[in-house]
Amino acid sequence: MQLPHCPKCNSEYTYQDNALFICPECAHEWSDSAPAEDQDALIVKDANGNLLADGDAVTVVKDLKVKGSSSM
Repeated sequence: MQLPHCPKCNSEYTYQDNALFICPECAHEWSDSAPAEDQDALIVKDANGNLLADGDAVTVVKDLKVKGSSSM
């Protein structure tokens, strides 16, 4: 039986533990029966846990220090 490569790091050194496949290189665990998730999808939430999408307006309430900048 050929085990699948790791979907996260594409390592060939995977093993099966009951219903899960495990990658020893990146410690990723997945199930063969689970639908393939989009690992590259970026999920951004605000401080209240609301999902943010492209084009949403946000307000920064804390000034962030930028190295090499004299303005603050």
